[in-house]
Amino acid sequence: MIDHLSFYATDFAATKAFYEAVLPALGAGLVMEMTATWDAEFPTRRMAAFGPPQRPVLWLIETKTPVSPRHVAFTASGPEAVDGFHQAALKAGGKDNGAPGKRPHYHAGYYGAFVLDPDGNNVEAVHHGAP
Repeated sequence: MIDHLSFYATDFAATKAFYEAVLPALGAGLVMEMTATWDAEFPTRRMAAFGPPQRPVLWLIETKTPVSPRHVAFTASGPEAVDGFHQAALKAGGKDNGAPGKRPHYHAGYYGAFVLDPDGNNVEAVHHGAP
């Protein structure tokens, strides 16, 4: 249902570095970068897209002013990938927002972890296992 989505970053370099550090644990990485030279109001606006190879799914877009935090949950191949994501996120400067573990209040096979990225977005890795 979702083709791609965007996050906005006031500290573009730090937020980009964060995603470059955490997404490989989930099989994704930096796919492309560009500068929005066509934007007359912000022609130096940096943009970076992350996803699996050749598939820009998560766009990071530089902004001059903070925007409301967002939430995104990335699919993980298993609990080990969730754990790896969480560890990489903390090492990359993310803030713990829910350690890896089962979340039976969502459903019996839900295993996830939550972190806040440098711009305060709630980023999650989740594996939907068997109950």
